[in-house]
Amino acid sequence: MESELYNKEIEFIFNRFPSFQREGGSAYKPGLENMRKIVAHLGNPHESFKSVHIAGTNGKGSTSHMIAAALSALPKEGSSMERLKVGLYTSPHLADFRERMKVSSAEGCFAMPSREFVYSFLTENKGLFLELDASFFEITTAMAFYWFAQESVDIAVVECGLGGRLDATNILTPVLSVITNIGLDHCEYLGNTLEEIAGEKCGIIKQHVPVVVGEKSAVEAVFRRRASQMHAPLVFAEEAGDLLDMDMEKMDLKGEYQRKNIRCAGAALSVLLENIAVPPGAVEKMYEHIYNTASITSLQGRWMTLCKMPHVICDTGHNAHAFKILGVQLHKSLLKNSPYTGRPYGRGVAFFGVVADKDLEAIMHLLPGEFFYIFVNAKGKRALPAALLQEKMAGHGFDGTMLGDGGVEVSLRLFFDERRYRPDDFIFIGGSSYVVAEALPFFQNFMAE
Repeated sequence: MESELYNKEIEFIFNRFPSFQREGGSAYKPGLENMRKIVAHLGNPHESFKSVHIAGTNGKGSTSHMIAAALSALPKEGSSMERLKVGLYTSPHLADFRERMKVSSAEGCFAMPSREFVYSFLTENKGLFLELDASFFEITTAMAFYWFAQESVDIAVVECGLGGRLDATNILTPVLSVITNIGLDHCEYLGNTLEEIAGEKCGIIKQHVPVVVGEKSAVEAVFRRRASQMHAPLVFAEEAGDLLDMDMEKMDLKGEYQRKNIRCAGAALSVLLENIAVPPGAVEKMYEHIYNTASITSLQGRWMTLCKMPHVICDTGHNAHAFKILGVQLHKSLLKNSPYTGRPYGRGVAFFGVVADKDLEAIMHLLPGEFFYIFVNAKGKRALPAALLQEKMAGHGFDGTMLGDGGVEVSLRLFFDERRYRPDDFIFIGGSSYVVAEALPFFQNFMAE
């Protein structure tokens, strides 16, 4: 279809129906009333497929992609040739908002919906969305469910947006609920204590539906109480043992935090497979798919190498809970030899930006002090201005600077075009998903030059 028509419609929904990704709290609309009206209008598409529903503070995206990749390796019941058709819904997106929804193909990879489908869905239902003053997340969630139904998926892996109990995705009654972990994030919406946040996340636990929890932490009692109330069988991944004996070196999803995610995904898959007759060879194929999760599902931004010389890594970790692991890995990485030169790194450089509603104080204590920081801010109202970020972090002893106006692309262009880098640099880009989102296209062009 014509790009102009499509782009005009996409720009309309971004502007008319604000997204949390762009606007922050003003776009957050908790509650299920709108979603129930929208899906009823669409014929309740979410009731036509099985689902796995995933909530948690961190690791939801990686865990969702691992589970979806693994399920897409399994044959359909009664067929030795045809595989399960798997839907996958996650957020936020990095480059194209269609990344949020994907369906596995017979070729073994996951594909986004066509522009034609997106355009038709938006134009045909625009009146209802305007009438309800729907949120961007409600619209994209309904679009994903409708597309999954149209594609006749066998099962969909669905990641919660923010929270759980009042999240638009919580109209689902899944075959399995998963809660990866609980940390202090989005406190202004979910509560100021781990117990309050866990209570919101536990809202996805349904009557008699098994639930897997990735980390017990200090809120174990909250999980046990809710599971008991709902008569939901409860499995803690930490107690389940190594259900998948994975060789982390073979994973194309890198990052130390993936160890916890694979344990959670393994426990979830074990529960799902309890009632499925798996033919010989299928488990080996499932392992292969998990090892190749990123390439099969096109997941980006998880300890992802963008350039080899200098060695550039990006990661979408964006809160203190994530940087407890990321900070240590950054420090350890700088002490190793580069896998591309075989020699020690000369210095560590971090392009670092955060959104204004994050607990910067908590994050800063987890960042490696030996890096030189280039402070940036992504586009949009949520970003903490680079100048203010520099001021705050300089007050805590972090050495760094701001390039140009602090925009991500401007900063990268000045640094690389003016050759301020050294071949033996170890460079990290992160602090926010939105910083990573703006860095990806820059490096696609940089590597092509």
